[in-house]
Amino acid sequence: MDSELQHQIARRRTFAIISHPDAGKTTLTEKLLLYGGALRLAGSVTARRNQRRATSDWMELEQQRGISVTSTVLQFEFLDHTINLLDTPGHEDFSEDTYRTLTAADSAVMLIDSAKGIEPQTRKLFEVCRLRRIPIFTFINKMDRPGREPIDLIDELESEFGIAPYPVNWPIGTGMYFSGVYDRLLHQAHLYQRTEHGAYRAPVELTDLNDPKLEALIGQRELKSLRDDLELLEGAGVEFDHDRFLTGEISPTFFGSAVNNFGVDLFLSRFVNYAPPPGPHNTDKGELPADDETFTGFVFKIQANMDRQHRDRVAFLRVCSGRFEKDMAVTNIRSGKQVRLSRPHKMFAQERETVEEAYPGDIIGLMNPGVFAIGDTVTAGRKIVFDPIPHFSPERFASVRTGSPAKRKSLNKGLDQLREEGAIQVMWSPNSTDPILAAVGQLQFDVVKFRLESEYNVDVILAPLPYVAARWLTGAPEDLETVVLYSGTQVVKDSDGHPVMLFQSEWHINAAMEKNKKLTFSPVARGEAIMV
Repeated sequence: MDSELQHQIARRRTFAIISHPDAGKTTLTEKLLLYGGALRLAGSVTARRNQRRATSDWMELEQQRGISVTSTVLQFEFLDHTINLLDTPGHEDFSEDTYRTLTAADSAVMLIDSAKGIEPQTRKLFEVCRLRRIPIFTFINKMDRPGREPIDLIDELESEFGIAPYPVNWPIGTGMYFSGVYDRLLHQAHLYQRTEHGAYRAPVELTDLNDPKLEALIGQRELKSLRDDLELLEGAGVEFDHDRFLTGEISPTFFGSAVNNFGVDLFLSRFVNYAPPPGPHNTDKGELPADDETFTGFVFKIQANMDRQHRDRVAFLRVCSGRFEKDMAVTNIRSGKQVRLSRPHKMFAQERETVEEAYPGDIIGLMNPGVFAIGDTVTAGRKIVFDPIPHFSPERFASVRTGSPAKRKSLNKGLDQLREEGAIQVMWSPNSTDPILAAVGQLQFDVVKFRLESEYNVDVILAPLPYVAARWLTGAPEDLETVVLYSGTQVVKDSDGHPVMLFQSEWHINAAMEKNKKLTFSPVARGEAIMV
């Protein structure tokens, strides 16, 4: 057994942050990088325009709107651990991209707004994590603002998700009186000082509940409330059990304020202790352990034009086993082609660094001239296939065209690359030369339009279509040629030539299935898994 491989696996932590929009995900990402030493100065999407932009948001549209709509990969060192942070989209329309990213994560941090509690996108992504049995940390953010009682938030986590929250720390004061957190394990109060715009690490002083300074700072009433809460937690709260955390039964829960850096240091130090290192992955031949010496990995994301000057395409690959080395020859199982990985990169937002080696848990960017697709298994020897990456069924549709016939070729090229990334699905109607775009949410259309115009110099016109669902059709050729249609349905072809029926309502789906009993109606193309 390769001892160096095992050592490198043990020090890896690969995780993603999941949240509802506006819970503070991008800000928390920045502050984790700040405390991990990857940044000297933290930027924030809430900062003034003339201040530094958030490092993890590289696309111009993201900077304009102050949201994340793409996933980036950020790697940094902390306490002798290599941490791979998968920064996921923060907008609900990009659930599919978030899910693809979660397939590459070993754990997740669920970020919750202290005033709003559990929100719809949080619920949806929590269920995705539960299905994949990903251990979940909880970070309750914005404790410096008026919000709900901490006990109520803890109760909501347990009642809604059926998971036992274990408060690792507890807030000292709330709202404008929020001054720090109490570490329940070491019995220490962490008292912080604010810094300008939260750009630097917050100075912290450690003390205990009996320090007169604590009472002078937060007042006798708040101190009594803190002691009462801690006593209640000790008496009625759950005991922390690491094995139960790894199986998703317990969620280590932290309170803090990402914008002010309160509690971020304590969270990060406990995270590297609790979070699991890379583990086995399911394949068509059974589980493959991370310490298997054969290099394997899978592609979970493709992003075009990260470098606008070179019109590049980067395939993001999660290393699952073995040791990756620059210039090694691998096989793409889907195509059967051998590829030499001569230009691997480690990504840090727009910055790149050539990778000489990588280990399980690491994410590497591969230059992709049409060689890789999402879900591809890459291996240096084993003939295995990792589990497929699920897709969400599209719910919104629009036709797309350009007002300039001379730009038609550029439009098709842009759509091909965006489709390859998984940013949009593209379909074709026999009754029109205009492509049909299919997406989970409206923002996907906005992003595609923006990127076609800014990256491919194509002015596009999007026309919404009245459909709300799609089903892929399979059956005998003669049955596919005689499909019974209603006025609220249409049969189109996807990019692989598979027939897809579009529907204007749930009633149309049921009616079509009743009239076409010899056909199979699936929410996704053949061979794909599905999230609905």
